[in-house]
Amino acid sequence: MYPPLIGITAGNHPRISGSYVVRWDYVRSVERAGGVPIVLAPSGAALHPALVDRLDGLLLTGGLDIDPAAYGETPHPSLSNTSKERDEFEFLLIEGALRRGLPLLGICRGLQSLNVALGGSLIQDIPSLVGTQVSHDDPERPRHDIAHPVTVRAGTRLHEILGGERVDVNSFHHQAPKRLADGLIVTATADDGVIEGVERPGAPFVLGVQWHPEAFWNHGASFAPLFEAFVGAACGHGQHATSSRSLV
Repeated sequence: MYPPLIGITAGNHPRISGSYVVRWDYVRSVERAGGVPIVLAPSGAALHPALVDRLDGLLLTGGLDIDPAAYGETPHPSLSNTSKERDEFEFLLIEGALRRGLPLLGICRGLQSLNVALGGSLIQDIPSLVGTQVSHDDPERPRHDIAHPVTVRAGTRLHEILGGERVDVNSFHHQAPKRLADGLIVTATADDGVIEGVERPGAPFVLGVQWHPEAFWNHGASFAPLFEAFVGAACGHGQHATSSRSLV
């Protein structure tokens, strides 16, 4: 039996025109959990069925802000670079993944993309619109440094995976879910009430976190169980796929 193929979304580089990027932390985290990482660059709509049909799991990564037009709002002054190409690419991937029952893990922007794709909206700028003292975004902080705790809701898949109701996390986001999409539930919150985790009850594995668990793969692997659960679910899905599939 083949190990599961995990599609990892790449994003646009904010300063290098014509480039797609993905942090190697995502790749290493998937590898260590037993999956085969496949980096997915934004591409034409005709390729989406071919992409999704060959995957056993989908990992939505962090990156640029989502265009607020996707949830019917005008841009806040703090809005950073956006990419309509990536937005549309990920929304179609999410639709295909959910239709096929693929395990899906959204990280930071990936959680936000999942929420918007299903009809939710975003807080466009936490510092100005929430006025919190919680440090959600400090670009000078090392990727694996702890920023604040989150409270994990008992009885959720996330609680089962992480094994506790208070978890210390890193943090690099200035946006978060505002109106939660139908079908999603909140699984974790920061002390200021900002949503830090969501999941879709009844789905094989549809889960998102606002922090960056991948950054710990070589710093204690604090969130290794999250990737192991995700790749394990993808492995179960892959058992139903044909062993003769190919990537060409």
